[in-house]
Amino acid sequence: MSSMPDAALRPVVRSLSAILDTPPEHNHFAQLIQDARHLDPIATAVVCPEDADSLAGALLAARFGLIHAVLIGNERRIRDTAHALGMSLAGAELVQAEDSASAAAKAVDLVHNQRALAIMKGQIHSDELLAPVVKSSGGLRKPDRRITHVFLLNIPSLDRMLYVTDAAINVAPTLETKAAIVQNAIDLARACGHAKPRVAIMSATETVNPAIPSSGDAALLTKMADRGQITGGLVDGPLAMDLAVNPEAVRSKNFSSCAAGCADILVVPNIESGNMLVKSLTYFAGAQPGGLVLGARCPIMLTSRSDSREARLASCAMALLYQAHNDLAFPHTEPLRMAS
Repeated sequence: MSSMPDAALRPVVRSLSAILDTPPEHNHFAQLIQDARHLDPIATAVVCPEDADSLAGALLAARFGLIHAVLIGNERRIRDTAHALGMSLAGAELVQAEDSASAAAKAVDLVHNQRALAIMKGQIHSDELLAPVVKSSGGLRKPDRRITHVFLLNIPSLDRMLYVTDAAINVAPTLETKAAIVQNAIDLARACGHAKPRVAIMSATETVNPAIPSSGDAALLTKMADRGQITGGLVDGPLAMDLAVNPEAVRSKNFSSCAAGCADILVVPNIESGNMLVKSLTYFAGAQPGGLVLGARCPIMLTSRSDSREARLASCAMALLYQAHNDLAFPHTEPLRMAS
């Protein structure tokens, strides 16, 4: 791990080092970050890291050996922000971009040119960041995959990490899109150490009700998994929230399921329900959310200003583990220019 002796980072590094020594049953992100630190850092195009939160998050991830930061944006503003924070840019590469749209486009170009293996959001709207990613020509779409998002939640009261999908990209997914959402989430969970993740397809009921379309979709997704159209996980649905995560509810209802009471992945019916679920767990249950956009040629970290530093590290760890699991690595074609 590289040395970065910034005065502003030292107390944060000490704090996070203590967190990473916490037993994983109390902090699930700790184990995830430690697992990722055994891998080589992933070259990451950080788009518009011109504010304190996004720049500090990228430099901290680099300090922990998770990423090699390629900072794309207005170089003067990046340097001014680093100066205001008392942080050095040594070890990072700077790429000048006049505005946020051109910065996002340059990040995509870096991936195409095998200079970056991941993208991280800075001070830029998600829609603007993803616009060049999803372009039919010159974007980062993979022909056999659909672009989806997965939140990973560290919930202090839960004995495992919890994945929620899709609460950020697909607004009202069709059955075909939901199948892609499930498969992407399973692939990420497997990359993060779950050999056979348990997937709950969520609805308001555990029985198929024609008046609740999500219950029918859940049953069809379960059958698709049974027939090998979705692979790598144990899939069941429809499941209401209590049956998905509460073993006592499973016992009291005498319910039998491969995922009930112990789900690792919650697949929500639409973006509204997913957004409300993630924010409820964040603000009422103290959850820390990390997350990735999947299905493109590289993982994309949609970090938020409200994300904790540890959540930012967890998103970087997920990207690194996912990239390694899927063998997406490209060799650098030329030395990276280091900032002074």
